[in-house]
Amino acid sequence: MSTTTPVVPADKLPFLVQLRARERLPLMLGVAALVAVFVALLLWARAPDYQVLYSNLSDRDGGAIINALQQMNVPYKFAEHGGAILVPSDQVHEARLRLATQGLPKGGSVGFELMDHQPFGISQFAEQVNYQRALEGELARTAEAVSAVQSARVLLAIPKPSVFVRDQQKPSASVMLTLYPGRVLDDGQVNAIVHMVASSVPDMPASNVTVLDQNGNLLSAPASNALGLDANQLKYVHTLEQSYQRRIEAILTPLVGQGNVHAQVSADIDFSRVEQTAETYKPNQGDQAVLSQQTSESKQIGGQSEGGVPGALSNQPPATPTASPANNVAAAQSQRQANAGQPPAGASAAQAPQGPRSDRKDATINYQVDRTIRHTQEASGGIKRISAAVVVNYRPGLNAAGKPALVPLTAAQLQQIQGLVKDAIGFSGTRGDTVNVVNSPFELDKTPADTEPGWQRSRNIELAKYIGKYALVILVGLYLWFGVLRPALRRLLAAPPAPEPQAVAAAETTEVKRAGPEAGDYERNLEFARQVARQDPKVMATVVKSWVSGDER
Repeated sequence: MSTTTPVVPADKLPFLVQLRARERLPLMLGVAALVAVFVALLLWARAPDYQVLYSNLSDRDGGAIINALQQMNVPYKFAEHGGAILVPSDQVHEARLRLATQGLPKGGSVGFELMDHQPFGISQFAEQVNYQRALEGELARTAEAVSAVQSARVLLAIPKPSVFVRDQQKPSASVMLTLYPGRVLDDGQVNAIVHMVASSVPDMPASNVTVLDQNGNLLSAPASNALGLDANQLKYVHTLEQSYQRRIEAILTPLVGQGNVHAQVSADIDFSRVEQTAETYKPNQGDQAVLSQQTSESKQIGGQSEGGVPGALSNQPPATPTASPANNVAAAQSQRQANAGQPPAGASAAQAPQGPRSDRKDATINYQVDRTIRHTQEASGGIKRISAAVVVNYRPGLNAAGKPALVPLTAAQLQQIQGLVKDAIGFSGTRGDTVNVVNSPFELDKTPADTEPGWQRSRNIELAKYIGKYALVILVGLYLWFGVLRPALRRLLAAPPAPEPQAVAAAETTEVKRAGPEAGDYERNLEFARQVARQDPKVMATVVKSWVSGDER
């Protein structure tokens, strides 16, 4: 008596069994999955690299830039915390130029474009206020053009003009600068900003411009130091020392070789200004030159002095003499004796007549005297003292054993080098110049110039990211091919194993016994079972196990 084994229809088999029964379907699904994964990885690797377009923008400028990027169809995204706007690296420069044509970013300040749309009938006060705002904005933008300035703000105080001179006031300005971290402005840059602002406003002196930074430090104050020197004087000293240093190294390098000499020069400069005025007269000795001479002499002896009360009486002629002729002769003789300075005859010395006497003598002589006037002004910046220190490396030579080595210079060579250094700096013993030449071996610096590890450099990190993307795509593709698709193809294309003789004989016996009206269906099921057994014995074992379970039920 024979039992009939129930045959499970093909559509009632598990999905995995049905999938494996179809030879081409797993292959098609695997190839499609491989292509999809590869394309996804390739698109991810070729995603655009975003770079910073603008950072530290105000809300107004940020909104305007985003609106402009949307109109230009330029993709963008925000950096972490929204501090910057990022665009693809190949469109950064083009986007900046196109935004610049639209006046973006404006930097939070308005310039003379504020005057472009003035309403009709605006008052003079409002027009003056708008002009001042526009001028402040333009000055702020100009100050921001300095490389170290991140942002600037300018406030102008322009007084109202007056027709009275005593009521006129000079305008003033205040400049607030926000510098980039780690940046500073030197005195020359600060003075340039001060003069730029002062030159932009009429009648504004440079002393009325105040410049300060974000830390509240006054930058426009004159620099001061312990020596009382300004920046120009310190720069002059530094330039002079560098000039002497280059002279020394240039004249010694051909003798000792490149890099085998180092020099330092210290210069003591006298910046004092001396003005001297001297007026010198030589003593009145030796030869003298007479410039002019004037002599005046007056003498009056005897006679009747003219006197009396001025008037008609004093101007009367003398009266006619009434004396006798004898008296006249005696009087005439007495007069002659008086004129000769002799007393009259017969008269004693005590009784000699005393007439009026007047002597006067004046002499004026002008001499030419030597006179020297000297005005001397000594220029500042004179050299008071120079000190030079020179270190010379050992020269290649042979040591005592006859092997190549560095040997010191001889005394004659050091003396020659010292003489060259003195001539190069213009050595002067009277002002106390000193020159010190030392011969010593140099210590080679074995430490690398760049101590930062290579893997921490930003350029190497970016290169590693770029290479890693494509390397990941290649690795995933290789894994899908060798680990998934290739084994599946091998299983599908492998030749079916040869059936065992006992299994073939048993199958033939079963076919003979079951020959009957259902032989056609049985043959089809048996052929399907054989095919499944050839392709996957495990699936056949599962089917047999289900049959056994069905017989038990």
